Amino acid sequence: MLYINGEWKESNSGKTLEVINPATSERIQDVAFGGSEETKEAIDAATEAFPTWKKKTGKERGQYLEKVAALLREKTEEIAGVMTSEMGKPIPEAIREIGIAIDYVDWYAEEAKRIYGETLTPSHSDKHLMVLREPVGVTAAITPWNFPIAMITRKLAPALAAGCTVILKPASATPLTAIKVFECFHEAELPKGVVNLVIGSASEIAGEMTSNPDVKKITFTGSTEVGKKLIQDSAAQLKKVSMELGGHAPFIVFEDADLDLAVEGIMLTKFKNCGQTCISTNRIYVAEKIAEQFGQKLAERVSTLSIGNGLEEGIDVGPLIDRKALEKVEEHVQDALSHNGKLLCGGKQVAKEGLKGSFYEPTVIAGANENMKILTEETFGPVAPIIPFVTEEEVIGKVNHKQYGLASYCYTKDLSRAMRVMRELDYGIVGINDPTPVVAQAPFGGMKESGIGREGGKYGLEEYLEEKFVSIQI
Repeated sequence: MLYINGEWKESNSGKTLEVINPATSERIQDVAFGGSEETKEAIDAATEAFPTWKKKTGKERGQYLEKVAALLREKTEEIAGVMTSEMGKPIPEAIREIGIAIDYVDWYAEEAKRIYGETLTPSHSDKHLMVLREPVGVTAAITPWNFPIAMITRKLAPALAAGCTVILKPASATPLTAIKVFECFHEAELPKGVVNLVIGSASEIAGEMTSNPDVKKITFTGSTEVGKKLIQDSAAQLKKVSMELGGHAPFIVFEDADLDLAVEGIMLTKFKNCGQTCISTNRIYVAEKIAEQFGQKLAERVSTLSIGNGLEEGIDVGPLIDRKALEKVEEHVQDALSHNGKLLCGGKQVAKEGLKGSFYEPTVIAGANENMKILTEETFGPVAPIIPFVTEEEVIGKVNHKQYGLASYCYTKDLSRAMRVMRELDYGIVGINDPTPVVAQAPFGGMKESGIGREGGKYGLEEYLEEKFVSIQI
C-alpha cells in the first residue's frame, strides 16, 4: 500500500510489486507499485501540509515523534520479523537496527525544541541583526534496502523535527518494513500530508522528485553513481541535497594492537549484515610481522559463523540480497584468487540442504594486492581481504582511497600513533579500536565521492534548515 495525505491507497494503475525473501527465493506478498502520478499526489499533499506543520512549535513536533518512538518499541518484534523476511539479516540484527532507528527518533524528538536562532552584534547603533533558522520545505527522501528502518528514521526524524514535510521512496526490495514504519506514523496521528510513502518505479519517482519545483530538498542513501545522477537532476532548480553514498572502508591493524580485539572488530564491521553495509570493512591492512598470525586467527573465528535463514535461531550470517549481489561477490573472490590471493576460509556459494537463497560463505583471503578488484571496488559482501604492510607511512599512503571517504578503522595501543593516523585518514568517520562508532548524536557522512552533508546529531538537523538574516533599523 501507498500512504498519501494520511490515507492508505493502491497505485492508480493497479500495478503491484512482488516482494521476495532472499533466504528462500519465495514470494512474501505483493505491494502497490506507483510512479510519477502517485509521487506528484504525495508532493501536493506535503506542499499543502507544510505551512501548518512548519508553524507548530518544536515541542509539538517532538511530541509526535515521541509517539512514533513508543509505537516502534511496541512493535519491535513484529517489524523485525518483516525485515528479516524481506532482506535476510538475522532477527537479533534486525532488533538491533530497530533500536538504532528508535534512537534517532528519540534524539530528534528532543532536538525539535532546540532549533535556535542568533542575535548578531550590529555595526551600526540603530540596527538590530538576527539570524533565524527555518525549515527548508518539502523534502524527498530515498532510502536503501540494507538498513530498511534505520535509514528511514535517520532522514525523516530530523526533517520532521525541523518542520519539513516528507515524501519517502524506500528500496523496492524492502517496502514492507517501510509500510510498518508508516503504520506507526499513522497511529501517532501525524497531520495529513506531513509524511507520505510512495513505493514503485525508481526512475519515475525520482524523476518527479527532482523535477517538481515544490520539492526543496533531496536526501538519498545509496550508490555514488545514483547519487551523482540525483544531484545532476536536482541542479536545474538548485535543490538542497544531502547524499550518503558508497564506501570502501580500510581497517588497519598495527603490530602492537590487541589482535583478539581487532578480530572481533572485523567480525562486527565485515560480517554483520553479510557485509552489506556502506561502512563495512573492505580492506584489512595488517602489519607484515603479524599478518600470518592475524590471518589464521581471523579465519578460525570466521569459520565458526553459522549461515542460514535469519528467521531461525542461532544464525550469524543471512543471505545476500539477491542473485546479482551473489554473482558480484563470487566475481571478486575469483578475481582475487587469480591475482595470487590465498584462500584461508570460505570462497564459495553455500550448498546446504534447505537453503535456496543467495548465500555465500564468509571468506578470508590473505596476500591481497592492488591488482585485485576487491581493493578498488565496493564488494558489498562477506569477504575479508588481508593486505600486509611494513611502515606507518606506507599504510597511510595506501588506505586513503581516491574516490571513497566514508568510514575507516584503526587498531593500535599507541596513543601517539592513534592521534597521527586519525589526522591522516581522509574519511568522515574514524573508529580507533572501535568497530561501532556510529551513534545518533554524532555526524554520519563521508568525504570525497562518499557523500555531501551529514546525518545524525545537531548536524543532521541543520541539513533541513535554512538561515534567514533579518536586519531591523530601529
